[in-house]
Amino acid sequence: MKRLAATALGILLLGGASPAAAQLEGETFIHDPSTVVLSDGKYFTFGTRGGGLISEDGWTWRGGGERPGGGVAPDVIKIGERYYVAYAVGGGGMSGGHASQVKIMWTLSLDPKSPRFKFHDVGVVAFSDGVETADAIDPAFLYVEGRLWLTYGTYFGPIRIVELDPKTGLRVAGNRPVDVAIDMEASAMVYRDGYYYLLGTHGTCCDGPNSTYHIRVGRSRSPLGPYVDHMGTPLLRGGGKMVVSARGRNFGPGHFGLIQLDGGVEKFSMHYEADLDRSGRSVLAIQPLLWKDGWPVAGENVAPGTYEIASERSGYALSLATDIVRVPFDPRRSFMAKPTDPVTPIPNQTLAEDSAGWPQGRIRVDLADYMNRPHQLWTIAPVAGAGGYFGAPFYKIVIAGTGRALAATADGEVDTVPGFTGAPEQLWQVDQLTDGTYRIAPKAGKRGVALVAIGASTPSLVPFDPASPAGRWTFKTP
Repeated sequence: MKRLAATALGILLLGGASPAAAQLEGETFIHDPSTVVLSDGKYFTFGTRGGGLISEDGWTWRGGGERPGGGVAPDVIKIGERYYVAYAVGGGGMSGGHASQVKIMWTLSLDPKSPRFKFHDVGVVAFSDGVETADAIDPAFLYVEGRLWLTYGTYFGPIRIVELDPKTGLRVAGNRPVDVAIDMEASAMVYRDGYYYLLGTHGTCCDGPNSTYHIRVGRSRSPLGPYVDHMGTPLLRGGGKMVVSARGRNFGPGHFGLIQLDGGVEKFSMHYEADLDRSGRSVLAIQPLLWKDGWPVAGENVAPGTYEIASERSGYALSLATDIVRVPFDPRRSFMAKPTDPVTPIPNQTLAEDSAGWPQGRIRVDLADYMNRPHQLWTIAPVAGAGGYFGAPFYKIVIAGTGRALAATADGEVDTVPGFTGAPEQLWQVDQLTDGTYRIAPKAGKRGVALVAIGASTPSLVPFDPASPAGRWTFKTP
C-alpha cells in the first residue's frame, strides 16, 4: 500500500480519453497488482488484501485468483516449477505504523482449480521494526543469471534490496539489505543488455484522480547499485527518468511489472489509481514497453484513425493491387507557368475516382510507393465485442471510407474482402514493438505468423522474426 496524498491537488483535466489508450475488459479492479504470470494456460495477477484476477488472453479479466496471508502489494515470479509469492504484512503508515514483514510462500500452480494448487510458507525475508527509518512493504522479484533479488520499501525510508536463494525462497545466509534509492515505492527491477534497471513509483496515491503517482527509472551495472538516471542523478538522491504518467482519463500509474511475450514483444502491467470511466476506481492496465537510447519508456497502442501503413523494410505503403488512376493534370501548368499566373488548389483524388475500376470481389494487396491515393489509405479501429490480447483490442483494418477489409486467406496469404463482417480472419492483433514500430498479426490462422514484407513489394503472412525489419510497420498520418 502507498502513502496518502498530503494535500488535495487542483482540479485535473477531465477531458476525453486519449484515443491510443485502450482499456482492458471485464473485472479489472485491483490495487497494487503483482507482475502478470502464466500458470496452467491462464494469466494471473494478485493485489492488496488478497485475491486476484485471472485472464485467458490478457485482455478480458475476472476475479477468482486466490492467495492466503492477506497483506499488501504482492509480487509473483516463477522459478523452475515453483511460483514464489512475496507480500508484506503491516507497515504502510496505517494501523501497523511502519513495522512490517515481507513474507514468502510458494505453490506449484496459481489456479485454485488445479490439484497442484497449495501454498507453502517459506518465512520472513525482510522486516522493519517501526523505529528505524524504513518500511518493509512493496516487495518485487528479479531473477537473472541464476540469482534471485528482492527489492522493497516506501517513501518513509529507502528502497532496499536483498538476495534470496532461488531454491528455497529464503534470504541468502549473511546477506544484509542494501539501500539503493529514496523518494519512491512500489519498486521493480528489470535486467537488459548488462544493466539492472530499478523502477519506482513516485508521487502520491490513494486519492483518485488527484493521485500524482508516476513511474521513474534509474540503472546500474550491478544489482546493488549505484543507480543513476539519464542525467546522472543518483536514485539515492531522488533521481529517476520518467517512464509513464497519467494519460487520458486514467490517473496515477504505479506498480510496474514486466511482461515479455513471444516475438520480442514487451509490455508492462500496472494499476491506475483512478479510471474516470469506471467510477474513478483503481484498475489494472497493460501498455507496450519501448526502449529508447537504453531506457524503458511507455509506448502506445495504435490510435484509431486513417493511416498510410508503411513497411520498415522497404518504405513502401500497403496498397490495394489495383490499376493506378491518374489525377487529371496538365504538366505544362507546372513547368511552363509564369510566376505571375494565378495559383489555385488541386483537390486530392476522391475515393469515387480511384475505386471506379476496382473489382467487386476480393482484391489482393501489395506494397508500392506512397501517392496519397484512396487505395493506400487504411482506417484502423478497435472492434467492439471482439476481445483482444494483452493490453490491445482486436482491430479491423479497412480502406478509408469503405467496408473493404484486410483479411487473412485460407492458404495463409493476405488480401481484402468487399465488406467487413467481424470474422476472425478480418481481425488483427496490432502490438507495438520495443523500437516503436508495430507488428500486425491475424487473429485467425497459424500462431506466430504476422504481416511481413517479402522483398520490396509483396506482403505475406509468415513467421515473425523480431530481428528483421520485414515484419515491422509504421502508421503514418496522411
